[in-house]
Formats: sequence, C-alpha cells, structure tokens
Amino acid sequence: MASITKDGDKDRKKKRIIKTESSSPDVKKSRVEPSKDGAALFYAEETEVDTRDPQKDLDLFEGASSVIKNAVTDIQAMRVSGKMNNAVLDEKRIQATLQFVTLKKMNRLSHFRCRKVREATNEAKQRIDQYHLQLQNLLYEAMHLQKEINKCLEFKSKDEEIELVPVEQFYKEAPEDISKPKITENDDHQLTLSRLDWELEQRQRLSKKLKEVSCSKDEILKEIDTKQEYLDSLQPKLNSILEATKPVQSYLNMPYDETREQHQTALHLPHPLYVLYMQSSAYKDACDKYLKVTIEGDIHSAKTLDMSVQEIEEDSDSDNEEQEKKTRRRKTTEDRRSDKKQRVLRKHPLTVAMEISCKEGSKLLLTFSYLLQLEIITVQVKVIPSCLDAVHNSISGGDLLLPDSILNELYPGDHGNNTPNPANQYELQRMGLHEFSDYVSQVGRPYQWTQWLGGLQFLGDGNPVTVRSSFSSAYMQQTIKQLRKRLKARLALLHQLATLERNSIPVSSCLIDMFPVKVLSRLVSWKRSTYEDFCSLDYTKNITEGDMVSETDIFFTAVMERGSAKLTCQVVVGADYPTVPPLFVVSISWQVQRNATNDVHIKELEEEVNVHYTELIKPKTRDNLLSNQLQRLLMCFDVYLETESHDLSGPVEIPKDKVFTRVARGPDRKKPYKYIPDLGIFTHR
Repeated sequence: MASITKDGDKDRKKKRIIKTESSSPDVKKSRVEPSKDGAALFYAEETEVDTRDPQKDLDLFEGASSVIKNAVTDIQAMRVSGKMNNAVLDEKRIQATLQFVTLKKMNRLSHFRCRKVREATNEAKQRIDQYHLQLQNLLYEAMHLQKEINKCLEFKSKDEEIELVPVEQFYKEAPEDISKPKITENDDHQLTLSRLDWELEQRQRLSKKLKEVSCSKDEILKEIDTKQEYLDSLQPKLNSILEATKPVQSYLNMPYDETREQHQTALHLPHPLYVLYMQSSAYKDACDKYLKVTIEGDIHSAKTLDMSVQEIEEDSDSDNEEQEKKTRRRKTTEDRRSDKKQRVLRKHPLTVAMEISCKEGSKLLLTFSYLLQLEIITVQVKVIPSCLDAVHNSISGGDLLLPDSILNELYPGDHGNNTPNPANQYELQRMGLHEFSDYVSQVGRPYQWTQWLGGLQFLGDGNPVTVRSSFSSAYMQQTIKQLRKRLKARLALLHQLATLERNSIPVSSCLIDMFPVKVLSRLVSWKRSTYEDFCSLDYTKNITEGDMVSETDIFFTAVMERGSAKLTCQVVVGADYPTVPPLFVVSISWQVQRNATNDVHIKELEEEVNVHYTELIKPKTRDNLLSNQLQRLLMCFDVYLETESHDLSGPVEIPKDKVFTRVARGPDRKKPYKYIPDLGIFTHR
C-alpha cells in the first residue's frame, strides 16, 4: 500500500505539472509522444473524448455514484445493526473506492469536453468577426461609391449660379456683335454663351467703376482721419476749458459736469430706478426748483453686477443642495436662514436719493432702493426740520417725524408694511422666511406710490406690467406735492402740540375774528393717549364699532375747565391730517357725568366741532385746523355751561357772559353754538 501511495503521489505531481504547461501549443504537439512513466496514456484521454459518447459517460457517472451510495448505506446499516462482517465490509469499501477512480476519470473527461467546447466557440466567434469586418468594408465601399454617384448627379456648372439678365433685356441692351440674334434665337447653347459674354463685359465695366470709387473712398477716409486727429487733439483742450468753468458753474448754480456724471451713472441703474430718476429729474427741471435728485452708491459694483447670473443662481437653489450638504455641518440653521435672507433681500448697489425742500427750510430725504430678487422698490425716509426747538419741546408729538409713521397713508390704505407684489409672499415662504413686514426696518418700506414712481404696476397674479415711463409721469407731480404737503402738515402739527402742552391754543391770526374776544373756559391738560385707552372708554364705543378710527391714528386727551365743570375730550388725528380733519369725542363732568350717549346737547357740540370745521379753513390756515377746532370747542363749552346754568334753579355758578338771540330753540331745545363775528352774538344753525 505504501508503494501504491508513492506511485499515486508521483502521478499527481506529474499531472499537475502537465496541466500547467498544457496551455502552450508546443505541449499540445508533444502530448502523443510516449514518456518513460506512461504519461502518454494519460494524455490519450484528451483524444479519447472525441470517441466517447457523453450520454454513456453520464450513465456511467450515475452508476458509479449509486454504487458508492449503496456501499455507504450498507456499511452504515451493518454498523447500526451490530452485525459486523469484516470480509463483507472490506469488500464494500474496495468496491466504493474503485468507483472513485471512475468518478475521477469522468471528471477529467468533462473538463476536456468543456475546454474543447470553449475552443470551438472562440474559433466560431473569430470567423464571425472576420466575416462581419469584411461586410463592413463592403458596406463602406458601397456607401463611398453611392456618394460619388450622387456628386456626379448633383453637379452644377458655375454658369448656373450666375444670375443673368432676362432674355428680353439682353436683346434690348446688348450690342448685335454680342447678341447675334440670327444665331442665338434658334440655338439655346449659343444664346447662353452670348449672355455670358455680355455678363462678363458688364462685370468688367463695374469692376473698373468699383476701383475708381474705392480710390475716392480712400481719399475721403484719409480726410476723415485727418479731421478725427484734429478733433482728438481738441478733447484735452475742451477738458481744460470745462475744468476752468467749474467755479463759474458753482457761482451760477449750473452744475453741468455733475449732471453729466449723474446721467452716465444712471445708465447702470435697474430699469425701475432709471425711470424714477429720469422722470423726477425732468419734473425738477420743469416745475420744482426745491427738488433735488441724485444717484448714490457704488458704481463699480453696479458695473460688475450680472443680472442674468443672479437670476440663474435664484432658479438653481435645488441644484445647489448637494453642495450645501457639505457645509451643513458647519453652519447652523440660523446661519443658513441668514444667508437666504441676505440673498432674497439683496439691494442693487445704486440708489436714487430725492431731497424735497420747503420754503421754510425743512427737508424730506427719500432714498429709493431696488430689491433684485423681489423686484420691488423700497424707500427709507429722513426728516430734517428747520425748527428743532419745536420738535424737541413737543413731548406728545415726538414720534410724528419718525420714518415709520411720517409717510403712512400718503395714499388711502397705503401703510407700506407689506410688499405690493403678491408673488413675494410665496417666494418668502419657499425660502423659509417670515413675513415681509419683519424686514421693513432693514430694507425700507415698499409703498405703493414708490412702485408707481418707478413705472411698476402689479396685477393680481403677481406679474409686473412692463415698466412704463408714462405711468411714472402720471403720478410724479401729484406724489411730490403730497410729500411736501405731508411734511408741512406734520411740522405745523408739531408746533401746535408744543404750544398745547403749555396749555395754550395757538389760533391763526386771520381767524381770531371768528371767535369771541373773551373765552372763559381754559385748557388745563394736553397729553398723548393710545388706541387701547380710547377703546376702553364707554362713550367711544359707537366710534370704534363704526370703524371711524384705526390703530395707525394719533390719539390725544385734552382737559378743559370752567369753575367746577370739567370737559374731557378724546382727539383723534388721522395720518393724513389735515386732509382728514381731527375727530373730537366729548365727555363733560358737571354735577353728573354727561356725554353724547345721554345728552343730546353734547352731541350737538361734537357736531359743531367735527362737521362744521370747513368754516375754520382758509388757504394759509389749513395746517392749523387742530388749534382752531380746539378754540371752537372752548367757545362751545362756554355756551353749553351758560345755557345750562340758565335753566337751573338756585345759585348760579356759571354766570352768563355771551349774548344769545335765544337760549334754546325747537323741540330738542338746541343750543346756540354758532357764532356770528360781525354781530358778536351766538345763534342757532
């Protein structure tokens, strides 16, 4: 058994060596050569594969496998039963072991068959590739020949590209030595040759004329270059002349150089701001010498700003998500929101500054900006009053000139808190930002009239109409007048408030005659109130329920006294004062608490002050309407007390000082609140 094992090991080593070298063609040729140890018999199996039937080998393999299985089963059964017969057991083992030789032979034959099949497949593939390559070469040659055939079929002579004169014109214009009518009329070929000769002669004539014109052109160009050099030499001289005229321009208030620079800078403004600048400049030159319009900002940033790139960046937010993910670990949520806010609220580098001056010296400074992504115009406001003492001395009106309130409701309902472009709301939501009103302090207020001045008008779907200069010019004059009117009205109101806080009513000089010389009631208190305080009073519920006041109005409380009688008046001044007159709501405390809800005479008193205010307005006193109404209220308070004390029995606390035609009239016993200045008496309306 040891010798058999050694021989078997040698055979395995030889088999392994032969297998590794079998891939070379030299070995294949030498396989049939016999060797000393009988290796030729082993290599004969490779040729034996061609003569053997694969189905029979499969049956032989299955038979050997079944013999091994049966032997193993029998041996296992003998061990389980305990009937061990060594002779039978050895015989079973020998039979099973011999079957392994058959299995190894079948395994080798199967490997040989697989290799032969692969080699046959590769040879077939090579033949197919060779045939396919030949086919492609033939197709390419056929295609090339077809192209050459098409070129020949599509060939056109050069004379076909020449646009010849019509035949009738040819016979009419060409001389007979070229046209040869007797020959060409019957011969198309000769006709074509004659027409080509006539074309050649015409082109030669035109070529000669072209050379003459070219020479003339060169002479003119030389003359132009000479004059251009002369003009170029004039430019430095003109610049020196303009530089020398700057003191004269400054002295005569004609800044031509500054205006020219501003117009050049205006070319870099966005279209809405450009329209606003040009229209306001035109209005200034034509109608308003107290208006000043300039362009401010970084001109270099404006030149390098690429609007198309900005739009692409806005639309490609989703494409940049992968890049943002890389930096998301480093940036917090607050940082990302800040970046989005800066991108959405980005302003154009250039702004338009408008300075509206009054004759008294007060100035209203407006700075218009354009938000690139939201496509709206915002404005930031600053007021420079001429009389600073009046502003500083007024406690109740210290906020009337604040930027957030001075231009409120310049046009009805226009508070400037929300964007006029409905599409901006969805844009802010998409970027995860808050309402636009939260960013008003940062970018300015987008009033509706600022869009009008820039030629913008927004429809319901949020798409802006094309910017039109005509739309801007239609609102320019009216808006400038409204702004100047608002500035004057607020400064006049501040002056009145400063005087009222000292318990004095500044009546206009031209209206002194409309009041009696002696008014015994007096103002004892004037202070600021709030909307919540106004709504909390019982006698103001009808006013609040009728939506006659709003939170944007300005509220004051005035207290007047005469004797033991005390009048408390709630004064509501609208944002558009004095176009909208102040509203007075009166309550009188005298013996009992009285107001318009329980005393019809107080209702008449409120009507006299609130309804008949037009009598207190004259061209130069409109801004002092509040003081004039307060003076009338004092006067009517005297009338109320004196007529009431006339009806009371007992000691008279309020003596009669006014002259009445009648103390009361009609079933409602109306009081004579109307004053006739010419007669100095009070009468009924």
